[in-house]
Amino acid sequence: QVHVVESGGGLVQPGGSLRLSCAASGSVSAIYAVQWYRQAPGKRRELVARINSEGRTNYADSVKGRYTVSKDNATNMLMTVYLQMNNLKPEDTAVYYCNTRGTYPGGDSWGQGTQVTVSS
Repeated sequence: QVHVVESGGGLVQPGGSLRLSCAASGSVSAIYAVQWYRQAPGKRRELVARINSEGRTNYADSVKGRYTVSKDNATNMLMTVYLQMNNLKPEDTAVYYCNTRGTYPGGDSWGQGTQVTVSS
């Protein structure tokens, strides 16, 4: 099993930056991808960034050039993935969720989400 906890959300002015963290614990050696999603009020959850076990990254067009996903060197039981968000816009306001995919039982784990609000 993998347990996921996000942190780092908050209130920021337009043009500002935030760094979100996703701490994954448990069977982290079985994780092959970590994804960041976001969901704004009244909208569908959307995938914004992804990093795989080889470090390959993908981004939604709406965040390309502003967001960067990275990960640290995992220990046997803990992996941390970051989402650096720069030049934030009001439309980036959403709850951001971390999702891990892997070959562990269930293979799909979600955190509780962290609120990001971009407003002056």
